Amino acid sequence: MSFAAILMAIAAPVVLGDPAQEARAHSLEMEIRCVQCQNEPIAQSTSEIAADMRTLVRARVAAGDSDGEIRDFFRERYGDFVLFRPPVDPRTWALWGAPVLLLLLGLWAIWSVRRSGRPTGETLAPEEGER
Repeated sequence: MSFAAILMAIAAPVVLGDPAQEARAHSLEMEIRCVQCQNEPIAQSTSEIAADMRTLVRARVAAGDSDGEIRDFFRERYGDFVLFRPPVDPRTWALWGAPVLLLLLGLWAIWSVRRSGRPTGETLAPEEGER
C-alpha cells in the first residue's frame, strides 16, 4: 500500500452505521466552525484540528449525545465563536443586536440628510434667486 493511500485512510472520517446518525453528524459538522480556519465548517476544513473535531462529533453522536449536548461541549471548550449560530443570551446580545442597531442608525442618517436638504418654505423672487 502506498504512503498516500495510508494518509487517505487515516484522514477519512469514520462512517457511522446508522444513516440517521450519519446525517446528524454531518449536520453538526456543518454548524461547527473550524477554530483554525475560522470561516469554514469542520465538515469542509482540511486542517488537523478540524479532523479531530469531526472525530469528536462522530464519537459523541455514536455515544448517544443529543445535538444540544454536542454543541454545548464545543461551546465550553472553544467559546461561542465555534458555533455558526451562537445562542441568544446576555453575553451575545450585542452580536445579535448590532445588525438591527446599524440598520436603524443608517435609516436615521438617511432620513436626517434628506430632511435637512428640504427647502424651508420661503420662496425667493426671481431677482433674489440670482444672487
